[in-house]
Amino acid sequence: MRALVVYESMYGNTAAVASAIAEGLDDRHAEVTLRNVDDLVADDAAWADVLVVGGPTHAHGMSRAATRMTAAKDRSNDYEGPTVGDGLRAWLAALASGEGRAAAAFDTRIDIPAFLSGAASKGIAGALDDHGFRSIVPRRSFLVTKDNVLLDGELGRARSWGETIATSLAVAG
Repeated sequence: MRALVVYESMYGNTAAVASAIAEGLDDRHAEVTLRNVDDLVADDAAWADVLVVGGPTHAHGMSRAATRMTAAKDRSNDYEGPTVGDGLRAWLAALASGEGRAAAAFDTRIDIPAFLSGAASKGIAGALDDHGFRSIVPRRSFLVTKDNVLLDGELGRARSWGETIATSLAVAG
């Protein structure tokens, strides 16, 4: 099984979660490629048996150019690799048909009820569905503090979720 994990990250939390998901997939013997969306074009997903996509929740959904710029200029942001390009929203819009291939969506969001924060994974999952991908696990949120720090245990949850994705593929395959 070949997996592509694509992420957008402004403060490094989503990148860390994506890396943990990739480790979980790898634990179940998947061939995993991990990439920031800035480093891809939509056609780069054509080879993957499963596409795992995630981003931070900004203003109740996926980021926009203005919210990415605000995060990049935040003086408290010391993450060296923020996504500054077109982001997931544009990448997903240009994505070719998934033709029923497997997919999973995740996000990072502040640790408050989802009805207050929103969840980028909802829009990501919808875009993947619109492009003909088949969701194999429920979308997942990983939580951060109001100071943009991952809660304890979230990387372990992410790794386990990656293992769950791989197991779901094995059962379905």
